[in-house]
Amino acid sequence: MTNAERRARKAALEAAIEQQRLDLLVEAERWQQAARPLEAGWQTLQRYRLPALGGGAMLLWWSMRHPAAAKRLVRRSLLVAVTARRLKRLQRFLPLP
Repeated sequence: MTNAERRARKAALEAAIEQQRLDLLVEAERWQQAARPLEAGWQTLQRYRLPALGGGAMLLWWSMRHPAAAKRLVRRSLLVAVTARRLKRLQRFLPLP
């Protein structure tokens, strides 16, 4: 292999590497654009993490002190959730104004 061939091969390889770097930068930017809403949602969850943990601890403490009331609350919450889901499903068939 002559010097000219080596230089041409080296130039071709460097050009290929530079193109791969550019492609990588473009794809990284696309990835960040696609992940931006997820990242914003995660940051929102992180912002409310401590209050949620505190509220959960207080709810657990209350449910341990009042188990019958906690059972009633769970049953009612489940009833409301199931009713809301059924109404949402029914709304598809009967469009309400």
